[in-house]
Amino acid sequence: MLVKMVYWVKNSESDFGCFCRKWLKKIINPQVPVIPFLHHALFSLHILLVNLIADFLRIMYFTPLFKSQIKGSKSNLYLYSGMPLLLGNLEITLGKDVRMSGITTFCGRACSTTKNQLIIGDNVDIGWQNSISVGTKVIIENDVRLAGKVFLAGYPGHPIDSVDRAAGKPDLDEQVGDIVIKQGAWLGTGVTVLAGVTIGCGTIIGAGSVVTKDIPDNCIAAGNPARVVKSIK
Repeated sequence: MLVKMVYWVKNSESDFGCFCRKWLKKIINPQVPVIPFLHHALFSLHILLVNLIADFLRIMYFTPLFKSQIKGSKSNLYLYSGMPLLLGNLEITLGKDVRMSGITTFCGRACSTTKNQLIIGDNVDIGWQNSISVGTKVIIENDVRLAGKVFLAGYPGHPIDSVDRAAGKPDLDEQVGDIVIKQGAWLGTGVTVLAGVTIGCGTIIGAGSVVTKDIPDNCIAAGNPARVVKSIK
């Protein structure tokens, strides 16, 4: 009965149906008038409280919790928006003065017989929603900048053969490779870097690019697959 009434109110073209629909919208979604001084002050208070709580959690909870799971200097780590998700067989070494989004995933290849190595240098930015999958080793050297939604794919997670995939078998060793992002490189938003790739010093990779082979030093590369489009020096 109730379902039929709701359907009638939503679809009736009669005058009474339109009247009911109009007033039900006002009842369901009432609007409180804005009082400029009051609501401006409440907004400022809200932002202050949110930032205070976020800073407290960052300093007292998320940062020491994350540091307990990694090696290296890890001094002056600035971790924001929570704590990265750590998965698989992985050892992380972190340099100093790193800024890192907590909305990041670090994953090591589960079927490796030894610890996969993620080595992050000094003064590195790791942006929002980055995903770093370490098949053997991923090295991010000093002064590297990773924008949002960067994916370093050191292993695929599935074998090439469809029968093996259906059987739930892991990827093969020949599908796995190291990734090296050399000093001062900058990867734009949405860049994907595949296994076995080295990106040169000071190089910029354009947003949305897929890097399938090595890129030399001091250039701009873009596209799918990424190609050098300009030399910087």
